[in-house]
Amino acid sequence: MEVEAQPLQTLRNRSSMKWAAFDEDVLPLFVAESDFPLADPIRAVLQEAIANSDTGYSPPSSELPEVFSAFAGEHWSWQVDPAQVWTTTDVGMAIVETLRRVTKPGEGVIINPPVYFPFFDLVEESGAKVIEVPLAGGIDTGWSLDLGAIENALAQGAKAYLLCNPHNPVGRVHSREELAAIAGLAKKYGASIISDEIHGPLTYPGETFVPFLAVSDEAREVGICLTAASKAFNLAGLKCAIMVTAGGKNQEIVGSLPLEVFWRTSLFGLKASIAGFKHSGEWLEGVVSSLDQNRKLLAELLSSQLPEVKYRMPQATYLAWLDFNALGWGEDPAAHILEHAKVALSNGPPFGVQGKGFARLNLACNPAVLREAISRIAAIR
Repeated sequence: MEVEAQPLQTLRNRSSMKWAAFDEDVLPLFVAESDFPLADPIRAVLQEAIANSDTGYSPPSSELPEVFSAFAGEHWSWQVDPAQVWTTTDVGMAIVETLRRVTKPGEGVIINPPVYFPFFDLVEESGAKVIEVPLAGGIDTGWSLDLGAIENALAQGAKAYLLCNPHNPVGRVHSREELAAIAGLAKKYGASIISDEIHGPLTYPGETFVPFLAVSDEAREVGICLTAASKAFNLAGLKCAIMVTAGGKNQEIVGSLPLEVFWRTSLFGLKASIAGFKHSGEWLEGVVSSLDQNRKLLAELLSSQLPEVKYRMPQATYLAWLDFNALGWGEDPAAHILEHAKVALSNGPPFGVQGKGFARLNLACNPAVLREAISRIAAIR
């Protein structure tokens, strides 16, 4: 059963970033919000909270650690100890707070551009220094982690690695072998790996998402997982992220964060995350099925209307990384498209220099919106 994205006339009533950033003549396919209706269990728990005027601070404990552990075990065969699961506001803040405790000011943190562009700022906010190790390969052959360059960066003193798994924007699911290899390198050089796994639940049929902490004993020793229900269940505005460890020094590092870090968790986000992970599995399956159809539809639309644009279907995420270089629309084709086609895509250059000539498109929309967007872009060729 597919879950259908809402139509434009309904979406225009939303007040979130996706629908407030541009005038109504623009089709917004940029920021990572989805156009699906909330899962019924999530809507119900939020409505109940409002009916009870239950809008205070988050409690000192909740069932979310047990619920997430059960979800991870069912979906990824990952055995998570609920005692090593904590919550906070969002993954971005968790990245900063974690990096501050595994690095000293000025020490290097590896990232793999093209990558989720806030990574650049989050590393700097933590006081560390960005070390760029671009993904190997490309849109024609597929991407991979450049293990040789990663080892070189670690050997030269990088103390942490901010991993995007699955990778945003290219939509790649890193292999178990690659993850095991970087875990071994981190152990060898005394570095920490912070794995952002927020898109893990949005992995497509036939692909296998591997949580970093499920890879090996070395991964469990060096790694910290940061994730949330926000992308899978469209809860970004409710502010609840999850931090997971597997013992040792990292359990001590996360567990000893100031209580304020944990209290920043939103009560609504906590309730919605529990309802998502515990009661909304069928809804999530329907959403992934709809996204699967959209990623294939995009391939068909580009082939027939914009054959110059290169596209490799994502293995996970609802994001499409598009190469517009052949059309000659400059380093930032999203700017050209917004001006001339009234379609808002994410600008490519902020993802790193590898993003020049690229743009990111959000697939989590109604197929009719996707068709209209590609039609508008094709009309300005």
